[in-house]
Amino acid sequence: MIVAESKPIAEIAKLIEGANKILVVGCGGCVTVCLAGGEKEVGILASALRMLRKKEQKPLETVEVTLPRQCDPEYMDMLEKHITDDIDLILSMACGVGVQFIAERFPKWVVPALNTKFAGGAIEHGVWEERCGLCGECILYKTGGICPIIRCSKSILNGPCGGSQNGKCEVGKDIDCAWQLIYDRMKSLGKLDVLLEIEPVKDWSKSRDGGPRKVVREDVMIS
Repeated sequence: MIVAESKPIAEIAKLIEGANKILVVGCGGCVTVCLAGGEKEVGILASALRMLRKKEQKPLETVEVTLPRQCDPEYMDMLEKHITDDIDLILSMACGVGVQFIAERFPKWVVPALNTKFAGGAIEHGVWEERCGLCGECILYKTGGICPIIRCSKSILNGPCGGSQNGKCEVGKDIDCAWQLIYDRMKSLGKLDVLLEIEPVKDWSKSRDGGPRKVVREDVMIS
């Protein structure tokens, strides 16, 4: 199971600052179990964001949907009718995998509402492709929903290395250069200016380098 926790409400509010109408998408999988992004949390977050914007006299309209899972392409069809022209961005309350699946499927700006912390389970029977490094500090809103930590072979945060050739990674001809993918995605979204911002050195203490991690929700703990 993947465990995640919500970004601070102030951070989320800043990420959606220029939007007038947003689609808030929850996930009925792992993040529902860990009380971070299920149907209940979607309602709470959407309400909190509307109240914050009302205080600022900048009304926000929200559309709220919870998919059974955001990490399965088959459920993306359920979002089709909600992806209207007046939706300024999609706020995903799933893990980093869910954010990326939505970003790959729809030509909309996708913002993560959660920080994905760690994953465990399913040690056999299936094939999965890694999409999220579980680094504990999600920056997918800066890279068009493509994770540079995992999809770049060198985990480079500020553009491609010199080994990239014709959109492919020097590690292998069958590996796409993540930064070529990021550039193409951001260009299609009209967000290339975001790539001009220098990303500081990664704080790996928020990832696995800090030792085994734990998320404690004291407000839901049973004495």
